[in-house]
Amino acid sequence: MRIVPPIFTWNKGILKLSARGSRITQKPWLLGVILLVCVVTAMLLANIPQTSHAYHEILKTNIQLHIFTAGGTDILFPSGMTVEKFINDILMVLFFFVVGLEIKREFASGALSSPKKAMLPVVAAFGGVLVPALIYIAINHGTAASSGWGIPTATDIAFAVCIISMLGDRVPLSLKVFLTALAVTDDLIAILVVILFYGGGVRLGLMAVSLAVIAFVFMMRKLGEKRMFPYMLCTLIVWILFYYSGIHATMSGVVMAFLIPSAPLYNKSQYYHKRNRLIARLDQLGTLSDEPFPNTSQRRCLRKLEAVAHGSMDMSYRIEHTLTPWVNFVVVPLFALANAGVTISDISLLNVFRFDAALGSVSMGVFFGLLLGKPIGITLFSWLAVRLKIGAMPEKSGWGMLAAVACLGGIGFTMSIFIDTLSFGDQSEAVMLALRDAGKIAVLTASVCAGLLGSLLIFICGKRRKKE
Repeated sequence: MRIVPPIFTWNKGILKLSARGSRITQKPWLLGVILLVCVVTAMLLANIPQTSHAYHEILKTNIQLHIFTAGGTDILFPSGMTVEKFINDILMVLFFFVVGLEIKREFASGALSSPKKAMLPVVAAFGGVLVPALIYIAINHGTAASSGWGIPTATDIAFAVCIISMLGDRVPLSLKVFLTALAVTDDLIAILVVILFYGGGVRLGLMAVSLAVIAFVFMMRKLGEKRMFPYMLCTLIVWILFYYSGIHATMSGVVMAFLIPSAPLYNKSQYYHKRNRLIARLDQLGTLSDEPFPNTSQRRCLRKLEAVAHGSMDMSYRIEHTLTPWVNFVVVPLFALANAGVTISDISLLNVFRFDAALGSVSMGVFFGLLLGKPIGITLFSWLAVRLKIGAMPEKSGWGMLAAVACLGGIGFTMSIFIDTLSFGDQSEAVMLALRDAGKIAVLTASVCAGLLGSLLIFICGKRRKKE
């Protein structure tokens, strides 16, 4: 009987991914499949009569942390924290922290590391934000839904990469890099949109303290501090200050991610010097003792060797490598389960062509913004960048294939739904919830249509490319 290695292992009281688990989680299509399952599950839970009530009650359940003082009283922290709010305001901090680390890495050494590499996807990303926003505003200007213009501006990198990976060699490698870089830039723009347009009333005192902590971390980094604990402690403090200052708490993750040091503790020459010295010591210890390997002295030496290897990888990479599996396979699926479950009490909610003179049509704005605005904006601005010679056309690709790939930019799941949960706060609760539900349904519908349309066009363009 063949024994299958475990996906997780338990080491020193910490649950870790095994080598097999690490290989599985690196599959580019896996997260998209998991998210799709979570979306379907959430929709079923929210609309099956036997589970709908329990589903919404679980999301509304209060999470309470009681701290008992010497006087016998207790402090509740934080107040009004429900399961849904815990996922959106606390767990999603980790998501944005990892997104910040990924964006920083792409600018440091990835697809956005030089002007020549970056200009085409950066310009295309701006087009993919501007045109959907204009379409939404044109439909909803002057209505209660007008503040939701940010919803159709975001691209979900997980679903887009999932589809483009499953299409294999039909898509040139240069266009895969282009879509990834575009999605990364798109995430950065979406983060700026949230910070600038979807925050609450800012408490200036707490904001000033948070800026002082951020400045302290910046100075700490400049002075060469490379220990992880001070950065993690300051990240926690900044999150708390952001949470109570009126800026959405998740943005603290992005800000602090950019301040994490990218330089390793040991450079190349230091690593090789320390490694060679420790290996020579290990060889020497092996000749001095007949004890089974490793003996006590050798274990000590191996631990030092492990620490040297650990120190040769920068803190930014180590944190991203540790958090990414948990964000991809715990945080984001939980976000999908908590936010994609829209109760369809009226079949008219599925009609994206509904329009009300007072409420507008968040459904129509989001649907056409994602499905049409994204590919039009990305393709048009890419054409302008190439025409003006500020960007180069991806190798082995034509405008037909680029437009087909641009359709995948209309998949706007995670960031679009996140912005939807922040929108329409200026309306009454009933209107706000109705608009948010309509927005979520439109995001899901448009994302499915964009994925199918993009896949079909890529398949057609791929067949033509092979014939040529």
